[in-house]
Amino acid sequence: MTYLWLKAGHIIFVIFWMAGLFMLPRFFVYHQEAEPGSAENALWVEREARLLRIILWPAMAVAWILGLVLAWQTGALGQGWFHVKFAAVLALSAYHVWLAGYHKALAQGEHRLSGKQLRILNEVPGIAAALIVIMVVVRPF
Repeated sequence: MTYLWLKAGHIIFVIFWMAGLFMLPRFFVYHQEAEPGSAENALWVEREARLLRIILWPAMAVAWILGLVLAWQTGALGQGWFHVKFAAVLALSAYHVWLAGYHKALAQGEHRLSGKQLRILNEVPGIAAALIVIMVVVRPF
């Protein structure tokens, strides 16, 4: 029964994390369209900060903790599918950290990427999620 509660919690927090990872780049697109120094710009800075602080960082932390506990509990640590999943989750975590850095740059008025580039980057979590789900459900190796 403990396994099922851990698994449910892990899935719930992964959903929260993924939702935030889909939202933040879209926020960046709208933020970059706001006039620098305007009230709208300040609102986007605050929205992004709240999304990171209230949803993204806690959800990522809990998803990681529960995921590692599940991997240890089930003996997945030594299985090939898990290594691929783990690499994808590491990449997704790096993407998360990069997004947090981009938020700080935007808050300082730096627009390093175009709206089109940010829209393309918005596909990263979906691709990672597809790979992770296939590894966990199909376990091809």
